Formats: sequence, C-alpha cells, structure tokens
Amino acid sequence: MRLFAAVLPPPAAADELAYAVDKLKTLPGAEDLRWAPRESWHFTLAFMAEVEDGTVPVLSERLSRAARRTAPFPLALHGGGHFGDRALWTGAAGDVDTLRLLARRADAAARKSDITMEEHRHYRPHLTLARGHGEPSLRAYVDGLADFEGGEWTVAELTLVRSNLPRSGVPGERPRYEVVGRWPLGGAG
Repeated sequence: MRLFAAVLPPPAAADELAYAVDKLKTLPGAEDLRWAPRESWHFTLAFMAEVEDGTVPVLSERLSRAARRTAPFPLALHGGGHFGDRALWTGAAGDVDTLRLLARRADAAARKSDITMEEHRHYRPHLTLARGHGEPSLRAYVDGLADFEGGEWTVAELTLVRSNLPRSGVPGERPRYEVVGRWPLGGAG
C-alpha cells in the first residue's frame, strides 16, 4: 500500500483556506488547473510509497514513538508558492522548526522500519492546492495568496495516511486518502 505521514489542518483552518482558494478559482485560467479537493489537504511529512502490509504494525509503533517525543506546537497556513508551473501550494507559519523535526522523525521511523525512502533533502512544508501542466502560469495564484494568513492552531497529532490510486481510468480522477493511524503528540490528550 502507498503510505505517507502527515499533519492534517483542522476544519477551521481548512475553512479559511477554502475561502481563499474560492477567490483563486475566479482568476483567468483557473479551470485549466486540477484543484485538490479540500478533504485531501495535508502537510506531507514523509512519503513512503509502497509499504508491505506486514510492515505497518512496526511502522505504526515507530510513528507512535516519534509522536510521543514531539510536543504539540502552533501552526498556521500562510501565503503561497509554486514548484515551477506544476504545483501551487500554501505554506506554514508558526513553529515550523518543530514541524520539520516531526518530518525528520517520521522519516527516521520509516527507515528504521526497513522502508526504502528517498534521499534526505531539506523539508519544505507545503500543502498542495492545485496542479498544472505549464499553462497557465501559477504566478497570479501565488500573488493571490501573498496576503493569506490563516488562524493559528495547535498540531496535536501525527497521522498515517493511505493513498488509494485511481483504478477506473477516468481522466482527472484523483487518489483517495484514508487515515490508517493517528498518534497524539507528547502531552496531547
């Protein structure tokens, strides 16, 4: 199964972001982008690709430990950016250093569970909003997010998510995400 560790924004933060995204969808060319559905919004901490079913219990225990070792921390959705003209995203504000630490710990949990991971690289927190194919340019959408400041919330859990890839062959169909496990961060109830 395809798995990733993530931080999910709470409903109030998603509401604020949805309001900003609705404005972006009125810009010229917005209909040419593949907008991520709200229920798929997340900050990926560690992408594990294919994981054998038998590895999930060990991985879950290690992710639970990583969560217990990390104190809850404040986070907010903030601004926007893009990766070329292929992905539009919003970023994070608040205790981004602890978010990066949690990402490193989730990555280490996967590696210690004998899951082959990509080479270590600098973690850049982002929540993907839309994907493009080079047209239109994403610059206007990034500009539209420049002043976006979501309200702060406390990240209190680490989530393991399964990505169910589309099988219908219908163009534009997206993966479905399903939560496999949740672990409270240290000190969280």
